[in-house]
Amino acid sequence: MRIIVKTTGDRTLEEVEEEPPGRADGPARRLFADTPQADWDNWKWHFRNRITTVDELARYIPLSSRERTRLKLVARKFPLSITPYYLSLICPHDPDDPIRRQAVPSILEVTMGSVGSEDPLQEKRDSAVPGLVHRYPDRVLMVLTDICPMLCRHCTRKREWHKGGWVRTPEEIDNMLAYIRRHETVRDVIISGGDPLTLSTSHLEYIISRLRLIEHVEIIRIGTRFPVVLPQRIDDELCAMLSRHGPIWLNTHFNHEREITPEAAAACDRLLRSGVPVNNQSVLLKGINDTVEAQMRLCHGLLRIKVRPYYLFQCDEVQGTEHLRTPVEVGVKIIEGMRGHTSGLAVPTFVIDLPEGGGKVPMQPDYVLAQTASELTVRNYEGRVIRFRNPGASTEQEYPERADSPVAVPVPVMTTKTRRPTRQGGARHEDRVSVRP
Repeated sequence: MRIIVKTTGDRTLEEVEEEPPGRADGPARRLFADTPQADWDNWKWHFRNRITTVDELARYIPLSSRERTRLKLVARKFPLSITPYYLSLICPHDPDDPIRRQAVPSILEVTMGSVGSEDPLQEKRDSAVPGLVHRYPDRVLMVLTDICPMLCRHCTRKREWHKGGWVRTPEEIDNMLAYIRRHETVRDVIISGGDPLTLSTSHLEYIISRLRLIEHVEIIRIGTRFPVVLPQRIDDELCAMLSRHGPIWLNTHFNHEREITPEAAAACDRLLRSGVPVNNQSVLLKGINDTVEAQMRLCHGLLRIKVRPYYLFQCDEVQGTEHLRTPVEVGVKIIEGMRGHTSGLAVPTFVIDLPEGGGKVPMQPDYVLAQTASELTVRNYEGRVIRFRNPGASTEQEYPERADSPVAVPVPVMTTKTRRPTRQGGARHEDRVSVRP
């Protein structure tokens, strides 16, 4: 992998200049060397062969007897499930490997397990009928199953893991659909789980096609991590079905650049060619993606495979996840470190999903230093302080011409006090100055 080091001001960033990393063929993959390629390419094979016990895990990742004992204790409360594909991305001899930290249990899940709550977002309270969360006026969330191909250690619905695998019954689905029909303000339906793509394509089509019969439902969104943890699931049959029932948007969940493999890229490409836009919702995780450099590499990698970095979530206050949570200011500093140093397309919105069902709130760097009725004092991404005239009532009072008559807009006074220095290698712009009234 070729690393390009770039210096911007007093910051040094590393960027990967190449296509996503090679096929998932790390040390763990070699343990599956006898697996026929046809099986490796079959998502159902991976699903059937998930690693679900500590003893199985120890076949692929070196674990001491003490570690085995500890992880078995954790697994009693918070089980594990890892697909062979995702396991193959782990560096087995690195206990701090960012892929491993998302998939392999940690004793901290129980030693810090009293911090947080089972349902911090109060989804149960906001469930209009079983499985249907109605919090925002124009959208609902359908939770169709609690089954996932991988149990991510930072999962918001970790509370469901000890209940065993379940899928909503036909009666429960009918009740959800009936509620949506009755509430004409609902225009956006999010299908989630667990992971809804664990359901068969025909089962999914049954639900999606019935949603499409509801006139006021305009958008259907699917929340899934399959493109990341088991991209083989995004097959031609699924994509053809989704293309029949658009507009459908898919939100997935890449957290680290090493998850962007050729298999993942191909899965996203199939979705896009089927008319399904793909957004990414990552979670800010300690020791995994909690630096400007890590987020920059992740978001640049996503754009290279045509996936839009959409949200960066503050990790929810879920029991068993405290060891992965960072202070909120870490996320704010990351966004500040990215803004202006890369395309706006590469900068996600950092949000907190507030407890007690308070909803999502964006957390952004504070660039406004002072504000009056006529002017803002703003700090830009370089740290320069610039005054910006604020149009509005004060402008109308100062220039009281009739709104329907053509007028010459007064030319602002220009100052060269904060003239931007000429950039090395760029054209000189002697007239590039700040604007003030």
